[in-house]
Amino acid sequence: MANLPVVGFMNFFGRDKTFRPKKRFEPGTLKYNLHKQATASLQSGIDLRKVVSLPPNENMNDWIAVHVVDFFNRINLIYGTVTEYCTEESCPTMCGGPKYEYHWCDGLTYKKPTALPANKYIALLMDWAENQINNEDIFPVTLGVPFPRNYFPTCKKILTRLFRVFVHVYIHHFDRLVAIGAEAHINTCYKHFYYFVTEFNLVDKKELEPLREMTEKLTH
Repeated sequence: MANLPVVGFMNFFGRDKTFRPKKRFEPGTLKYNLHKQATASLQSGIDLRKVVSLPPNENMNDWIAVHVVDFFNRINLIYGTVTEYCTEESCPTMCGGPKYEYHWCDGLTYKKPTALPANKYIALLMDWAENQINNEDIFPVTLGVPFPRNYFPTCKKILTRLFRVFVHVYIHHFDRLVAIGAEAHINTCYKHFYYFVTEFNLVDKKELEPLREMTEKLTH
Protein backbone atom coordinates (compact mmCIF):
# COMPACT_ATOMS: atom_id res chain seq x y z
CA MET A 1 0.00 0.00 0.00
CA ALA A 2 1.37 3.37 -0.98
CA ASN A 3 2.69 5.85 1.54
CA LEU A 4 1.03 9.15 0.70
CA PRO A 5 2.50 12.48 1.80
CA VAL A 6 0.65 14.32 4.51
CA VAL A 7 -0.22 17.18 2.17
CA GLY A 8 -2.24 14.63 0.19
CA PHE A 9 -3.79 13.33 3.39
CA MET A 10 -4.90 16.80 4.46
CA ASN A 11 -6.24 17.70 1.01
CA PHE A 12 -8.11 14.42 0.75
CA PHE A 13 -9.83 14.59 4.11
CA GLY A 14 -10.32 18.32 3.79
CA ARG A 15 -13.04 17.56 1.25
CA ASP A 16 -15.13 15.98 3.97
CA LYS A 17 -16.55 17.51 7.11
CA THR A 18 -14.27 17.71 10.12
CA PHE A 19 -15.51 16.19 13.36
CA ARG A 20 -13.95 19.03 15.39
CA PRO A 21 -12.38 22.36 14.36
CA LYS A 22 -8.65 22.02 13.71
CA LYS A 23 -6.24 23.13 16.41
CA ARG A 24 -3.55 25.48 15.09
CA PHE A 25 -0.19 26.80 16.27
CA GLU A 26 0.46 30.52 16.30
CA PRO A 27 2.90 31.55 13.52
CA GLY A 28 6.27 32.59 14.86
CA THR A 29 6.15 30.31 17.90
CA LEU A 30 8.55 27.43 18.56
CA LYS A 31 5.75 24.87 18.25
CA TYR A 32 4.63 26.35 14.93
CA ASN A 33 8.17 26.01 13.58
CA LEU A 34 8.45 22.44 14.87
CA HIS A 35 5.09 21.65 13.28
CA LYS A 36 6.36 22.98 9.94
CA GLN A 37 9.56 20.97 10.34
CA ALA A 38 7.64 17.76 11.09
CA THR A 39 5.26 18.31 8.17
CA ALA A 40 8.10 19.08 5.77
CA SER A 41 9.85 15.85 6.78
CA LEU A 42 6.69 13.87 6.10
CA GLN A 43 6.17 15.51 2.73
CA SER A 44 9.72 14.68 1.69
CA GLY A 45 8.69 11.03 1.55
CA ILE A 46 11.41 9.73 3.87
CA ASP A 47 10.96 6.62 6.00
CA LEU A 48 8.18 7.18 8.55
CA ARG A 49 10.33 5.42 11.16
CA LYS A 50 12.94 8.17 10.76
CA VAL A 51 10.39 11.01 10.62
CA VAL A 52 9.35 10.47 14.23
CA SER A 53 12.86 10.72 15.69
CA LEU A 54 13.59 13.76 17.84
CA PRO A 55 15.49 16.34 15.73
CA PRO A 56 18.96 17.28 17.02
CA ASN A 57 18.99 19.98 19.70
CA GLU A 58 15.18 20.02 20.05
CA ASN A 59 13.23 19.59 23.27
CA MET A 60 11.39 16.27 23.49
CA ASN A 61 8.38 17.78 25.29
CA ASP A 62 7.89 20.35 22.51
CA TRP A 63 8.24 17.63 19.86
CA ILE A 64 5.62 15.47 21.60
CA ALA A 65 3.24 18.43 22.04
CA VAL A 66 3.35 19.22 18.32
CA HIS A 67 2.53 15.62 17.44
CA VAL A 68 -0.27 15.31 20.00
CA VAL A 69 -1.99 18.28 18.33
CA ASP A 70 -1.31 16.99 14.81
CA PHE A 71 -2.67 13.54 15.60
CA PHE A 72 -5.71 15.08 17.29
CA ASN A 73 -6.39 17.02 14.07
CA ARG A 74 -5.86 14.08 11.73
CA ILE A 75 -7.91 11.60 13.72
CA ASN A 76 -10.70 14.19 13.85
CA LEU A 77 -10.56 14.36 10.06
CA ILE A 78 -10.65 10.58 9.74
CA TYR A 79 -13.58 10.16 12.13
CA GLY A 80 -15.38 13.00 10.37
CA THR A 81 -15.68 10.80 7.28
CA VAL A 82 -17.60 8.07 9.12
CA THR A 83 -19.72 10.01 11.63
CA GLU A 84 -22.96 9.53 9.69
CA TYR A 85 -22.37 5.77 9.75
CA CYS A 86 -21.40 5.67 13.43
CA THR A 87 -24.72 5.92 15.26
CA GLU A 88 -26.22 4.60 18.47
CA GLU A 89 -28.00 1.99 16.38
CA SER A 90 -24.98 0.84 14.33
CA CYS A 91 -22.44 1.11 17.16
CA PRO A 92 -24.25 0.78 20.52
CA THR A 93 -20.93 0.26 22.33
CA MET A 94 -17.46 1.76 21.92
CA CYS A 95 -15.55 -1.31 20.90
CA GLY A 96 -13.07 -2.86 18.52
CA GLY A 97 -14.64 -6.17 17.66
CA PRO A 98 -16.05 -8.60 20.24
CA LYS A 99 -12.91 -8.78 22.40
CA TYR A 100 -12.33 -5.10 23.18
CA GLU A 101 -14.81 -2.66 24.71
CA TYR A 102 -13.97 0.78 26.07
CA HIS A 103 -15.84 2.52 28.90
CA TRP A 104 -15.68 6.28 29.40
CA CYS A 105 -14.42 7.86 32.63
CA ASP A 106 -13.39 11.50 33.05
CA GLY A 107 -13.52 11.80 36.85
CA LEU A 108 -16.15 14.55 36.57
CA THR A 109 -19.43 13.78 34.82
CA TYR A 110 -18.48 10.11 34.49
CA LYS A 111 -16.75 9.23 37.74
CA LYS A 112 -16.89 5.49 37.07
CA PRO A 113 -16.12 3.71 33.76
CA THR A 114 -19.40 3.83 31.84
CA ALA A 115 -20.48 1.94 28.72
CA LEU A 116 -21.57 4.37 25.99
CA PRO A 117 -22.43 4.24 22.28
CA ALA A 118 -19.30 4.76 20.17
CA ASN A 119 -20.38 8.16 18.83
CA LYS A 120 -21.03 9.50 22.35
CA TYR A 121 -17.75 8.05 23.63
CA ILE A 122 -15.74 9.61 20.79
CA ALA A 123 -17.49 12.98 21.15
CA LEU A 124 -16.61 13.04 24.86
CA LEU A 125 -13.08 11.87 24.08
CA MET A 126 -12.50 14.68 21.59
CA ASP A 127 -13.95 17.31 23.92
CA TRP A 128 -11.75 16.04 26.74
CA ALA A 129 -8.60 15.91 24.59
CA GLU A 130 -9.22 19.41 23.25
CA ASN A 131 -9.62 20.73 26.80
CA GLN A 132 -6.29 19.15 27.81
CA ILE A 133 -4.51 20.61 24.76
CA ASN A 134 -5.99 24.09 25.40
CA ASN A 135 -4.96 24.02 29.07
CA GLU A 136 -1.79 26.12 29.21
CA ASP A 137 -1.00 24.69 32.65
CA ILE A 138 -0.45 21.35 30.87
CA PHE A 139 0.61 22.52 27.38
CA PRO A 140 2.46 25.82 27.97
CA VAL A 141 2.61 28.12 24.96
CA THR A 142 4.99 30.76 26.34
CA LEU A 143 8.69 30.21 25.66
CA GLY A 144 10.55 29.38 28.86
CA VAL A 145 7.52 28.20 30.80
CA PRO A 146 8.35 24.66 32.00
CA PHE A 147 6.18 21.66 31.28
CA PRO A 148 4.37 20.38 34.39
CA ARG A 149 5.03 17.04 36.07
CA ASN A 150 1.74 15.61 34.77
CA TYR A 151 2.55 16.53 31.15
CA PHE A 152 3.92 13.18 29.99
CA PRO A 153 1.17 11.09 31.67
CA THR A 154 -1.44 13.41 30.13
CA CYS A 155 0.06 12.99 26.65
CA LYS A 156 0.03 9.22 27.13
CA LYS A 157 -3.63 9.28 28.09
CA ILE A 158 -4.60 11.51 25.14
CA LEU A 159 -2.76 9.33 22.62
CA THR A 160 -4.04 6.11 24.17
CA ARG A 161 -7.62 7.32 23.83
CA LEU A 162 -7.04 8.60 20.29
CA PHE A 163 -5.70 5.15 19.40
CA ARG A 164 -9.09 3.73 20.39
CA VAL A 165 -10.66 5.81 17.61
CA PHE A 166 -8.32 4.08 15.16
CA VAL A 167 -9.42 0.73 16.60
CA HIS A 168 -13.11 1.50 16.18
CA VAL A 169 -12.77 3.01 12.71
CA TYR A 170 -10.57 0.21 11.37
CA ILE A 171 -12.70 -2.62 12.74
CA HIS A 172 -16.21 -1.18 12.30
CA HIS A 173 -16.02 1.44 9.53
CA PHE A 174 -13.13 0.48 7.27
CA ASP A 175 -15.53 -0.41 4.46
CA ARG A 176 -16.59 3.25 4.36
CA LEU A 177 -12.96 4.41 4.08
CA VAL A 178 -12.33 1.93 1.28
CA ALA A 179 -15.49 3.10 -0.50
CA ILE A 180 -14.25 6.71 -0.62
CA GLY A 181 -10.70 5.71 -1.56
CA ALA A 182 -9.20 6.67 1.80
CA GLU A 183 -7.52 3.37 2.68
CA ALA A 184 -3.95 4.42 1.84
CA HIS A 185 -4.42 7.79 3.58
CA ILE A 186 -5.56 6.33 6.88
CA ASN A 187 -2.89 3.62 6.70
CA THR A 188 -0.19 6.28 6.34
CA CYS A 189 -1.61 8.28 9.24
CA TYR A 190 -1.86 5.16 11.39
CA LYS A 191 1.71 4.06 10.64
CA HIS A 192 3.00 7.54 11.50
CA PHE A 193 1.02 7.45 14.76
CA TYR A 194 2.23 3.94 15.59
CA TYR A 195 5.90 4.70 14.95
CA PHE A 196 5.67 7.88 17.02
CA VAL A 197 3.99 6.41 20.10
CA THR A 198 6.31 3.40 20.13
CA GLU A 199 9.40 5.61 19.63
CA PHE A 200 8.57 7.54 22.82
CA ASN A 201 6.70 4.79 24.71
CA LEU A 202 3.46 6.79 24.76
CA VAL A 203 0.93 3.94 24.42
CA ASP A 204 1.24 0.70 26.38
CA LYS A 205 1.65 -2.51 24.38
CA LYS A 206 -1.55 -4.02 25.79
CA GLU A 207 -3.51 -1.04 24.40
CA LEU A 208 -2.04 -1.68 20.94
CA GLU A 209 -3.15 -5.30 20.95
CA PRO A 210 -6.51 -4.87 19.10
CA LEU A 211 -4.69 -3.84 15.90
CA ARG A 212 -1.54 -5.94 16.39
CA GLU A 213 -2.00 -8.24 13.37
CA MET A 214 -2.88 -5.37 11.05
CA THR A 215 0.04 -3.32 12.40
CA GLU A 216 2.48 -6.14 11.71
CA LYS A 217 1.31 -6.28 8.09
CA LEU A 218 1.45 -2.50 7.60
CA THR A 219 4.88 -2.08 9.19
CA HIS A 220 6.53 -5.22 7.81
